[in-house]
Amino acid sequence: MPLSEHEQRLLEEMERSLYHNDADFVATVGSHRGRPTYRTVVLGILGAIVGVAVIVAGVVLQLPILGVAGFIVMFAGVLFAISSPKRHIDAVPRESDNHSKASFMDRMNERWDKRQDGHEE
Repeated sequence: MPLSEHEQRLLEEMERSLYHNDADFVATVGSHRGRPTYRTVVLGILGAIVGVAVIVAGVVLQLPILGVAGFIVMFAGVLFAISSPKRHIDAVPRESDNHSKASFMDRMNERWDKRQDGHEE
């Protein structure tokens, strides 16, 4: 079902507002974090293989806890294999970040108050 013209204008306005008011958020969400490296894929697959071996050992030795541990190791290996490398993030917050977050929350609180006042009348 296509959006009406009014809904499309509202959506475009919200997008412009988001890009204008919270550029850091847009940069973080909009950017691709990158593909997994060869090293992480190989280490993850090796971890998954070790996990499967531990599961098999748990079944052969009839130790359910060993099977559960093997599943956890296997699952962690797969997650490590498909994870993308993390980017370095500055540990020092900038003053402008705190100001933009506070002003954003202030604006949201003002909008909420306006909505509440509008419904009471």
